[in-house]
Amino acid sequence: MPARWRARYRLVPWWAKVMAIWGLTRVVTTTLVLMLASVQGQNPWTPAKPGYADFATMWDSLWYNIVAVGGYPSVLPVTADGHVGENAWAFMPGYPVLVRLLMLLTGAAWEPVAVFVSVACSLVTALLFYRLMRRVQSHSTALFSVVLFCAAPLSPLLQFGYAESMQLMLLTLALLLVLERRYLALVPVIFVMALTRPTGLAFALFLALHVGHRWYSRARNPFPARIARTASAVAVFSGVMGLAWPALAWVVTGSMTAYTDTELSWRSAYIGYQELVPFTAWFQSGVWWLGQPVGILAVIALILAFTGAMFTPWVRGLGVDLRLWAVSYALYLLAVFFPQSSTFRLLMPMFPLLGALAVPHSILYRVVVTLALICGQWGWLLLCWGVDGADWTPP
Repeated sequence: MPARWRARYRLVPWWAKVMAIWGLTRVVTTTLVLMLASVQGQNPWTPAKPGYADFATMWDSLWYNIVAVGGYPSVLPVTADGHVGENAWAFMPGYPVLVRLLMLLTGAAWEPVAVFVSVACSLVTALLFYRLMRRVQSHSTALFSVVLFCAAPLSPLLQFGYAESMQLMLLTLALLLVLERRYLALVPVIFVMALTRPTGLAFALFLALHVGHRWYSRARNPFPARIARTASAVAVFSGVMGLAWPALAWVVTGSMTAYTDTELSWRSAYIGYQELVPFTAWFQSGVWWLGQPVGILAVIALILAFTGAMFTPWVRGLGVDLRLWAVSYALYLLAVFFPQSSTFRLLMPMFPLLGALAVPHSILYRVVVTLALICGQWGWLLLCWGVDGADWTPP
């Protein structure tokens, strides 16, 4: 690159560079989505060859639409064999309420407004993610971290009618506030985030580990008692918010287990109706997919591999706090989630780990990794988003 071009590039503000990355990757992703929509057959959500807004609001977007228009049932639906069936309580109100407010203000329909909210949140997330990575990385590496985030295999969800884009925006802001030690400012962010996607308990664990680490290392990095009390109180608040939605479902429906019963109904197609026993679902899933004993061994190997990855140099370079978040969220998923095709989507809150892939400065490496991620987008769209007959791979 000529010297004068490098000089001009350095004068471009960071936010303009991030917006350029976001814009270019959104063009690529939108092109892939439109290509798949052009060959999409008729399905339960759309006619054949749907337009972008209709195609982007399939699957669980319908549930968010139901919440936005009709709210939540006071009487839980029951299946023929007496179990709680799938219903809107599995979908938290943060995203559909925001979309509903904009629908009332603009008079527009659910589909375009839902897409607009997700796209807008994705832009804010990209800007915040640069700021977050800049706390632990150089400028060029942080920018490439943004490239990886915007080009990641599940980045189409950032412009679909799902709550993930809003959740990642709030999560990135929350993590940034923790790194900046602005604990009180976390309270409103946690409040909305815990009512957007179920992250309150995982974030409470993260804050508890964060406080513990700061207290343990207080000789090197002072941690005054007053600040420790504030951070601890915010951790407790996050835990309370993590239980607030199940408690509200209990109050409205009269069933103490309304929320968990609703969530369990989604896994009944795989293993039938069972009680929620923490830290068993991954092993149940492993056996369902791979059988005994391979399924059990596969889950153990996955846990060991993830643990080892947390201590690799590239991941350690992200700093203690971002690693603690990844561990906390991984433990939360291990405790409550039944892995199936939506596993990829449920892993999205661990996206700060993409920063580890951004460390090498080789141009060839960065081009190959970016292209591989874009190919992953097409693979995920084909596997999980496009509907092929009686599709059993929901995103």
